Amino acid sequence: MKNLSLMRLSIWAYLAIFFAYLLGPLVIMSITAFNSPEFPRATPWECLTFEWFSALFQDERILNGIKNSVLVGAGTVVLSVAMGLAGALMLTQIWPKLRATYYTVIIAPILVPGVVIGISTLVFWDRINRMLGLGADSFFSNGLFLTVIGQSTFIASYCMLVLVARLQRYDMALTEAALDLGATHAQAFRKVLLPFMKPAIASAAVLAFLASFENYNTTTFTFGEYPTLTIELAQKVRYGITPAISALAFIIVLLTVFAALFNEANIRRKELVAEARKDATVEELSSGQFKLPGFLSSNWAAVALVIVACATVVVVGTATVYSPQQCIANVQEQKRLESELRIQELLRQRELRRQQQQEEQGDTTAPAQSKPAGNDSGFGGVFAPGTLSGEGSDEGAGAASESDGNNSGFGGVFAPNTLSGDDTSAGSGN
Repeated sequence: MKNLSLMRLSIWAYLAIFFAYLLGPLVIMSITAFNSPEFPRATPWECLTFEWFSALFQDERILNGIKNSVLVGAGTVVLSVAMGLAGALMLTQIWPKLRATYYTVIIAPILVPGVVIGISTLVFWDRINRMLGLGADSFFSNGLFLTVIGQSTFIASYCMLVLVARLQRYDMALTEAALDLGATHAQAFRKVLLPFMKPAIASAAVLAFLASFENYNTTTFTFGEYPTLTIELAQKVRYGITPAISALAFIIVLLTVFAALFNEANIRRKELVAEARKDATVEELSSGQFKLPGFLSSNWAAVALVIVACATVVVVGTATVYSPQQCIANVQEQKRLESELRIQELLRQRELRRQQQQEEQGDTTAPAQSKPAGNDSGFGGVFAPGTLSGEGSDEGAGAASESDGNNSGFGGVFAPNTLSGDDTSAGSGN
């Protein structure tokens, strides 16, 4: 029992660490969208503000990037899902010995780097454009066309994997029965196979749109005059980011949560309706008067969806009447006072260092001022005439009694009788 409790505790700790690592950056970025500093940061918290959402919706480049991303995503969804469905149907009907080879060829674009796909797409369609003799403004040189083609090259492989997983559970006898009953192949596909594949097609479409929306490596070589959102964000980051990007991230996260909760609530609703039909009597089923469960009854996803919707409405309503100007002014004044105090502290420390340096200089110059004033030479008495003979004291006295006529800086070292030893007569002769 103790080991079981320890294992459960370890599992919960692992899940907490995993989700904190996975969702922590998104939570922190969402918080920075409501903080007033011009650089995105969660701490220290200054003022609650909604101005970054207003700045986001006034940014023409971001709005243009979103529009181009939606257009590219729509085209990629149509092309990728169609190619993926065709590839999945071909994989289930091809000769079994060739399935492995065919599967490898279809999956290969996923393994190719996006940079290579982008460059190859650009070069290939440029050659086609030149072969046809078209100009630089032709359809084959259009940024939207090249981006859709480049992204569909590998996104179609993802769609094929999703559709193959659904198609493996399809009973081909249903199509054969429809053909035996006189339906054409197109009718059998449209009325039998396509309804069965609708959930997988929807999943593949969502996957293709999200993969196209966030793609950067391939798009950076093909966008031309139609930069997508990822291209615009990458270009903005080079010159410094603002919390407006955090506001965009928060909106994307919120829409994702809405979509996930709505889908889960819808699935849970269908399960509850199926259970209610199972428990209903024949009379209730025939009359259609059996009691259906409420939208919020036993449906935690629906409750969460309503809570998130209400919170969103409250935040939007608050944003329309709330003004952070006074709070921002107080924070700026506080920062100004802190800057002045910091400057004063720096000046005080500089003054203390200056005084210490003056004291140190005063201590080193005091012994130098006690030297005799008569000998200003930096060599002292080393060149005095009687230094080598040992008569330093007498020579010092003679040097002190020299007349004003001997102004040479060398004293009596060049006197005529210096080498003969008559120091006294030489000094008097000078």
